[in-house]
Amino acid sequence: MKIIFIRLNMFEHIGTDAMKPILFGIIRHLTPERHEILFLDERAEALPDTLDADIIAFSVETYTAKRAYILAKRYRTERSTIVMGGFHASVCADEMLDYADSVLIGDAEDTWLDFLTDCENGKPQPKYISHETLPLTEIPEYPGVYRHRYHGIGVCQISRGCKFHCDFCSIKTMYKCVRRKSPEDVAAELRRMKEKIVFFTDDNLFYNKQDALRLFETIAPLKKRWACQISMDAARDDEILDAMQRAGCFLVLMGFESLNTSSLAEMHKAANAAQDYEMLIRRIYAHGILIYGTFVLGCDADTPDVFERTLAFAVRNHIAVTNFNPLIPMPGTGVYARMEREGRLRYRKWWLSDTYRYGETAFLPKNMTPEELQDGCLWMRTQFYSLPCILRRFFGNIVHMRPMIAFVFLLANLISGREIRAKQGQLLGGELGASDTD
Repeated sequence: MKIIFIRLNMFEHIGTDAMKPILFGIIRHLTPERHEILFLDERAEALPDTLDADIIAFSVETYTAKRAYILAKRYRTERSTIVMGGFHASVCADEMLDYADSVLIGDAEDTWLDFLTDCENGKPQPKYISHETLPLTEIPEYPGVYRHRYHGIGVCQISRGCKFHCDFCSIKTMYKCVRRKSPEDVAAELRRMKEKIVFFTDDNLFYNKQDALRLFETIAPLKKRWACQISMDAARDDEILDAMQRAGCFLVLMGFESLNTSSLAEMHKAANAAQDYEMLIRRIYAHGILIYGTFVLGCDADTPDVFERTLAFAVRNHIAVTNFNPLIPMPGTGVYARMEREGRLRYRKWWLSDTYRYGETAFLPKNMTPEELQDGCLWMRTQFYSLPCILRRFFGNIVHMRPMIAFVFLLANLISGREIRAKQGQLLGGELGASDTD
């Protein structure tokens, strides 16, 4: 069979911040050699007007769901079978079946091959559900899977799932447990990678101290430079930070989320204590590691002064890169259920709306208007990535002066600022009418 596998963008836009899609390597590894498979990444290339294949597969996130449905309608032929998977499938499988023939719920390792076998026999099923029981193992390198350089950055996944239960996060909608590869399998993948810089895609690299130290000790001899996501409990441990730095870590992505303790409690952000943020930042910088900080604005305890206070905090602490995001009620999360129960959703399904645009507020905040939340987040992003602010943060931290760190800092800031300008206000799915999904 001929298979075309597509990673989607939110709308028609070739970005400059696209990361290498690790799912391509996983799907190629799971696909028998007798099948022909082509991978397309809409974040890095324009898609063709038509496709000719036996199977057209879409990896779908909530933000790309509308785009998936539009393209499924465009590409469907009498010959083709449309299949969808990804995070959105875990909570909206029945919605997907209005546009797809089959939906893969959860991991591909125990669903993709069953789906292909049923297609070969002419009997694809509507739903394939993963049981999350298979161990994670190393993924071999396959030439020709990735057709773009992706800034020369490799990707590696060590684990799936998260040990925390944040109320706004969609991770738990797909993964009910945490599974991890062995350090030896991780090292084997890294050795095969030609890239010297690697991003670990894990939602939280830090599961427990013993396993983390063993991982860092195993990969340190490989001399890779890498970035990852960690929780605040890791940042409180100097032994962990020292081991990370010696193993090649140069940047950590951390969810600060809020400076308001009431908002953190509302989010169920158990690892965070706002009162020690600045101490943790100094500790991370003392180990020569950059910080990519994420913030969520618009919780019930937030008032309009939250924007200036949060921006001032990020600038004062010379955080290298940030995301200032309005709270988004993602389907399947506690936030979505609460907003629906309280009648505060502005759109029942904002991801399918013909008027909702990227950056817009999808719910009714308690202590500000939807417009204040939308405009406040955009103002923060614009100010943070203005040239004077970039230079102030750059020269305000001696860590940024190191050649490789300086390059990463400046490149990340320029790309982030450009992407904010390109994405803000864009209609999800593209500038297309309701008929394209109806």
